[in-house]
Amino acid sequence: VKSVDELPRVMKEAFYLARSGRPGPVLVDVPKDVFLAETDEPIPTSIRLRGYKPAGAGHRGMIRRAAELINASERPVIMAGHGVAISGAFEELRELAEKAEIPVITTLHGVGDFPESHGLSFGMIGMHGMYYANLAVSDCDLIVGLGLRFDDRVTGRVSDFAPRAEIIHVDIDPSEIEKVVPTAVPIVGDVKATLEILNPLINANKHPAWLQELNRLKSKHPSHKPPSADEFLPQHMIRYIYEATKGNATVVADVGQNQMWASQMFFYEKPYTFFSAGGLGGMGYALPAAMGVQVARPDQTVWCVTGDGGLQINIQELAALAEYKVPVKIGVMNNSHLGMIRQWQTRFYEGRLMGAELVNPDFARVAEAFGIRGIRAESKDQAKDAISEAMETDGPVLVDFIVDEL
Repeated sequence: VKSVDELPRVMKEAFYLARSGRPGPVLVDVPKDVFLAETDEPIPTSIRLRGYKPAGAGHRGMIRRAAELINASERPVIMAGHGVAISGAFEELRELAEKAEIPVITTLHGVGDFPESHGLSFGMIGMHGMYYANLAVSDCDLIVGLGLRFDDRVTGRVSDFAPRAEIIHVDIDPSEIEKVVPTAVPIVGDVKATLEILNPLINANKHPAWLQELNRLKSKHPSHKPPSADEFLPQHMIRYIYEATKGNATVVADVGQNQMWASQMFFYEKPYTFFSAGGLGGMGYALPAAMGVQVARPDQTVWCVTGDGGLQINIQELAALAEYKVPVKIGVMNNSHLGMIRQWQTRFYEGRLMGAELVNPDFARVAEAFGIRGIRAESKDQAKDAISEAMETDGPVLVDFIVDEL
C-alpha cells in the first residue's frame, strides 16, 4: 500500500483473493507512514459482517418433544454448562428445575449457574467432579443438557456415558449437537430463549424416590467435604477461604489441581462468581484474569487461587498489581510440584515422574519485594490467620499456603 487512498481498494482486493480459494496466505503490507497519514474518507456509520449468525429460540416442535420427555421422565437430571451463563438463563434454569423437581449438575464452566446450597444442586460432573454426580448421570433416564459440549472430561469413555438415558441437547452451536453423544431431541438455539418457551410446557412434578437415592449417594460419597487429616491439605485452603468470606467472594482459578479444588470446595451461590480458563486454558491465567475481574467489580472481594507453577508463569503481573493497587487477594497453593502433572504421572504412568517438581522462591518475600503484603502459612491455624489478615488488609495481598504434597 503506497498511500492511504489506496487502502480501501487493496483491502477489498485482499478480501476477495482470500475467498477465491487461491492457495496460500494474502499479505497486505501497510507502512507506518500510511498508517499515520490523514484521509478524507468518511467514517462508516454501519458495518455488515458476513459469518456466524446465532439462532434465537430453538425449533418449537423439538421443544414440545423435549417437554414430553421431561414430563414422562422418572429419573431426570439437568446438566448445565457455560451456555447458561452466556445467555443469562439462570432464572429460567431454576424455574425448570424447581417446577419439575429435577436435580441440577454442572460442568466446570457451569459452576455458578445454579445456587449450590439449593436442595436440587448435585455439584459438578466429570473426571474431576463429584463422585455422586457421576453416579447420578450413570443411573438417570433423561439428561437435559443446556449449553454444554459433552466434552471428554464430562463423558469419560463415551460408550459408557449415561447408558440408560435419553438426551435432550440445547446449544446455540449446531456443530456441537451429536458431535459426541447421540441425542434424542436436538435443539439448536439460545438457552434462555429456548427455556422461555419450554418451561410453560412442563408439568409440575415430584421425584421423591429419585431425590432420596441421590441424597443417599451424596451422604455416602461426600466429595464436597475436605478429607479429615492432621496435615494442611489443599482442600482445607479453599474451604477456609470460603468460610472467611462466607461465600461472598469471586474466585478466579488457575489451571491444574487448584482449579479443581476451587470448583469443589467453595460453594457458589451467585452467577459469575467462579472464573476458570477451562479445559484448554493456559497456566498463569488466574492472576491477570483476577485483576480484570477486580477492576470490573471494584466493590467485590476477589480471590485469585493459583498454583506455585501457575504463579511463576505470570509472576511479573505483581508489578501491575502493586502499581495500580488492585486489591486482589492471591492464594498460592504451594506444594512444590506441578500437581496435576504429578497426579497423572503417579496414577497412569506407574509413578515415573518427570518435570513435575518445582524449585520455588519464597513467594511471600517476592510479593514484599514488589511492595505487596506477603504472608506465609504452613499449617491450618496459620492459614486461617493469614486469610483473616488478608481480608482485613486494604490493597493486594499474597498468601503463600505451604500445603501437603498429596
